[in-house]
Amino acid sequence: MNSKNIYTLAIESSCDDTSAAVLLNDKVLSNVVARQEIHEQYGGVVPELASRAHQQNIVPVVDVALKKAGITKNDLSCIAFTQGPGLMGSLLVGGSFAKSLSMALDIPLIAVNHMKGHILAHFIDEEGYSKPTFPFLAMTISGGHTQIIQVDSFFEMKIIGETTDDAVGEAFDKSAKILGLPYPGGPLIDKYAKDGNPKAFPFTKPKVDGLNFSFSGLKTQILYFIQKQTQTNPNFIEENLADICASIQHTIINILMDKLKLAVKETGIKQIAIGGGVSANSGIRNTLKEAEKKYGWQTYIPKFEYTTDNAAMIGIVGYHSLLENKTSNTDVVSKARIEF
Repeated sequence: MNSKNIYTLAIESSCDDTSAAVLLNDKVLSNVVARQEIHEQYGGVVPELASRAHQQNIVPVVDVALKKAGITKNDLSCIAFTQGPGLMGSLLVGGSFAKSLSMALDIPLIAVNHMKGHILAHFIDEEGYSKPTFPFLAMTISGGHTQIIQVDSFFEMKIIGETTDDAVGEAFDKSAKILGLPYPGGPLIDKYAKDGNPKAFPFTKPKVDGLNFSFSGLKTQILYFIQKQTQTNPNFIEENLADICASIQHTIINILMDKLKLAVKETGIKQIAIGGGVSANSGIRNTLKEAEKKYGWQTYIPKFEYTTDNAAMIGIVGYHSLLENKTSNTDVVSKARIEF
């Protein structure tokens, strides 16, 4: 298909953010996200509440995305939506809307793997950001995923390492919960870590074969450490919060970097791209920039707005899918778990 003036409407509803974006080819014209703050009082995402909020948000969010882009629905070339993985109720809202609109407008429908969106977000045309060339290694780090993926082309990717239990985002959030920090706690650990000593409290890194990860043991180790310290000093967390956060973050980053270094050694690929919500973490971003100088890597770190769940990353997959005529039928089904 000719790439001239392809307008893609993208919809992302895999978890608790309702997002719609409009892309002109590989350039983002609008990227609107409606966040659901109701989950904060529960300490985590409540699936039923999330799907109800998506139903309320999806029409106004799409409307705003089209208006910001300066086009109407009749200008659209295709509609891309998140098929999975994610919360089933949330996915169904976005998928049903996308199917209905694609049928009404008689334009192609494209089902997108959410994790591929995080990877291909690096191909959004954004001033000041260079794009990786194939092959490259992508590390997806989020609340639900921790993976190392060898990316050989836009649609040839293979997982070469992944977590055997908790995802890295869970490790951050659960550690924050142990410290009594509100949800979502990962960004707060990053915030307090900036003022702390990363070597104040050494935590043991798990021994996991190959390129796989494990974070559940670290979480348990942090829990026992805090319980022991607060027994002798009830104010331990309050008095040492910055150092505790810095030590936790330092350990998690070391776990990630050890596996990345091994992946580079095994594949010979020195182009590294990160994606997913945890790639917003300043410690990880800084460590990757240092690794570029230290190991001769080329590192690609996405713009902040493309790290957390957003529709622009779904749109860029939709655009490249349409170029290769990889479209979906309206009988395509949403999936909480999906093959990569």
